[in-house]
Amino acid sequence: MQIWPAIDLRGGMCVRLKQGDYNRETIFSDNPAIMAAKWRDAGTRYLHLVDLDGARDGEIAERGSPNTAVVEQILKETDLECQLGGGVRSEATIERWLKLGLKRVIVGTRALREPDWFVRMAEKFPKQLVLGVDARDGMVATDGWLNTSDTSAVALVQQIAAATQQVAAIVYTDIAKDGMMSGPNFQQLAEMRSATSIPVVASGGVSTLQDLEQLAAAGTHAAIIGRALYDGSLDLAEAIRRFQQ
Repeated sequence: MQIWPAIDLRGGMCVRLKQGDYNRETIFSDNPAIMAAKWRDAGTRYLHLVDLDGARDGEIAERGSPNTAVVEQILKETDLECQLGGGVRSEATIERWLKLGLKRVIVGTRALREPDWFVRMAEKFPKQLVLGVDARDGMVATDGWLNTSDTSAVALVQQIAAATQQVAAIVYTDIAKDGMMSGPNFQQLAEMRSATSIPVVASGGVSTLQDLEQLAAAGTHAAIIGRALYDGSLDLAEAIRRFQQ
C-alpha cells in the first residue's frame, strides 16, 4: 500500500482544517517546502497536495492559485511524486498543473457536475487524472466541501468507471472523519472498492498504524495521512517501513 503524506496549502502556508471547516484551521508551517523535505527524509516517495484556496474559490484556481509558487518550490526541491487537488475545474488548469511537474491532478467538483467532461479529460490525459470523491453521509460534497449534492459517492464512481479506463485512481474522503483522528470510514471504503476496479485511495481519519494495517489488509491501494503526522501520533518512517510498496 502506498503512503501519501498530505500538505494542505492556504495562503502559501501548510495548514490543516477540521472536517473541511475553514474556520477551524491550524497552521503547521509557514514554509511548506521544508515540511515536504521532512516527509521526503522520512522515506516517502509520494506527496498529496491540496490547494485549499482553489478548492474554496474555483475562480482563484482558474486565474492561477496563490499556492502555485509553493507547489513549484516543493517539486523543485524534493523531487517527489506529487498529486494535487483543489479547484481544478478546467482543461487549462489541468494542463497548467501538469506542466509544472505534478504527476497527477485531482478533479472533484466538476467531475460531479459534468461527468462526461471528466471522462473526456481522463481520455486526453490518460492515467494523470484522479477522481476526487469527497463524501458527507455517503453523498458527494463539492466546492471545497461547502455544499453537498444529491448524488451518492458510489453512483458517481460507477458512472465514471463505466465510461473510461483512464482514471489513475479515486481519492475517497469521508468529511466527517477528516482531521478528527478517529479512523477512516472502513465500511464506505469497502463499498467503494467493491464498486470499481479503479485503485482506491483512503483519505480522512487515518491516524494509527492499526488503521493502516486494516486498510492494507482490505486491499486499499494507498492511504493519505494528514493531521496524525503533524500531531506526532503516527510516525511516517515507521508507516512506510511497514506498509509502503
